[in-house]
Amino acid sequence: MIPVAFDYQRATTVDEAIAALSGDSKILAGGHSLLPAMKLRLSQPAKLVDITRIAALKGIKEENGEIVIGAGTTHGDIAKDDLIKTKLPFFADGASMIGDVQVRNHGTIGGSLAHADPAADWTALVLAADAAIEVQSSSGKRIIKATDFFTGLFSTALEDGEIITAIRIAVPAAGTKTSYQKFVQPASRFAIVGCAVMRAPDGKTNIAFTGVSDNPFRDAGAEAAVSGKTLDNATISAATNAAAAGVSIMSDHYASEPYRRHLAKVYLKKALQAVS
Repeated sequence: MIPVAFDYQRATTVDEAIAALSGDSKILAGGHSLLPAMKLRLSQPAKLVDITRIAALKGIKEENGEIVIGAGTTHGDIAKDDLIKTKLPFFADGASMIGDVQVRNHGTIGGSLAHADPAADWTALVLAADAAIEVQSSSGKRIIKATDFFTGLFSTALEDGEIITAIRIAVPAAGTKTSYQKFVQPASRFAIVGCAVMRAPDGKTNIAFTGVSDNPFRDAGAEAAVSGKTLDNATISAATNAAAAGVSIMSDHYASEPYRRHLAKVYLKKALQAVS
């Protein structure tokens, strides 16, 4: 199908992009979620504000004890980055699993987070990394914790006129282990179930899921079962038994509710074994 008519504006700075946002407008970053929705007329913005040429939104650096990833950085660039491979290897692994080469070369981390697809890989990864989402509007910048960012199905804490500018993660302590495991939908490469785990040297463990529910989530019950404990078979079994407890599980043509719940346990076990 053909999208409805829309205006187009290319921004060269963040301030210019923010100023261009008004009424029913959308940010165009990679476009791999927005443009197909527009072609199906599921999304009908009056204007697209293209931010793909804003250099300030791209790149990865370490500063002041944080790893800072520009919102316009592509999945492919994250997958190949040496700093990410060294300090946040599950980010590199997760990025390399997204879509195909074309998607990885054009899709962006900021666009994925703003879209908040319940089966997207980045949602679980930023939750497990305890990331902070930096956003900016005409009123200035603010930080939203990843745990507060996702508010529902395709819904976030972003307010009108705000754009994501960066993702900030505290540099993990030496010896931190990470893993991202997913049961992939073979055509789209989205996660039918994805599990991200970050385990610090002191045993503190963050566990997050995507694809399981309408909203990605940190699994407090599974975390409590393993944090500060030796990851032996009994501990891992206790965590898998607690996986997604009390969570409303999705059911669709890819996986029923019981099967998804089973997959959550299986892929949590894989992730915990990888960091043990």
